[in-house]
Amino acid sequence: MSESPPEPMNRVLRVASAAFVVVFALLVASAVTAPAAQFAVSLGLVGEGTTGLQVLQTLLQFAGFLAAVAGYLAITDQWGLVGVSRPTLRDAGLVLGGGIALFAFQYGALFVLGEIGLTTGQNQAVVPAGDPVTYYLAMIAVSLLVVGPVEEALFRGAVQGGLRRAFDAAPAILLASLMFGLIHLPSVSGTPGQRWAYVAVVVVLGAVLGVLYEHTENVLVPGLAHGVYNAVIYVVLLAQSL
Repeated sequence: MSESPPEPMNRVLRVASAAFVVVFALLVASAVTAPAAQFAVSLGLVGEGTTGLQVLQTLLQFAGFLAAVAGYLAITDQWGLVGVSRPTLRDAGLVLGGGIALFAFQYGALFVLGEIGLTTGQNQAVVPAGDPVTYYLAMIAVSLLVVGPVEEALFRGAVQGGLRRAFDAAPAILLASLMFGLIHLPSVSGTPGQRWAYVAVVVVLGAVLGVLYEHTENVLVPGLAHGVYNAVIYVVLLAQSL
C-alpha cells in the first residue's frame, strides 16, 4: 500500500499543484482566445475593435479556463474538488447577500483608500472597445452566466479545494485568494501602487468568496455571488453611460 507524503511535503505539492492549474488555465485560455477570435474576424462574424469581438474574446478566455479546469480534474482524477449541487433557498440568499456584500466592500475600500490619498488601477474588462451601452448589457449576462461561475470553478474549486486537502480552511482560503488577486494584475492599468492596491482589494473579495465555498461546498454559490457582484458593477457603469 502506498503511503501519503509527509505533511510538509504534501503541503508543498498542493501549493505547487494549485499554482500549476492557474498557469495551465492561463496558457489554455491564451492558446484558444487569439486564434479563435481572429478566425471569427476572418469569417466576418465580428469586426476588429468592436463590442462583438470584445465580448467574444471574453467568452473564449473563460471557455479556455473551463477546459483547463476540466482537463486538470480529469488528469488528476480529483473531480471532487469542485463541489456542485442544486442551490437551496439558503444558497440563493447567500448568493444575493454575498454579491451585495462584495459590491459594498469594494466601494467601502475605495472610499477608505481615497481618504488616505490612494486609488486603485482600472481593470480593462470594464473599458468598452465599442458602444458602451451594448457592451455593458452583454457583460451583465456574461458575468452572471460565465465569468463568475467559471472563475470560481478554477479558484474556489480546483485551487482552494486542492489546498484544503493539505491545509486548514483559513490558509487554504488565503492562498487561493492571493492567487486570485495576482491573476488580475496584468489586466489592471495604472501606476504600480494603484495596480497593487487593486490586487489587495481583489484578494479580500476572493477571501469572502472562499468563505462562501468553505461553508456551502457548492461552487455555484460563490460563482453566482461573484457573477452578481460583477453584474452590479456593469449595471452601475451602464447607468452612468446613459
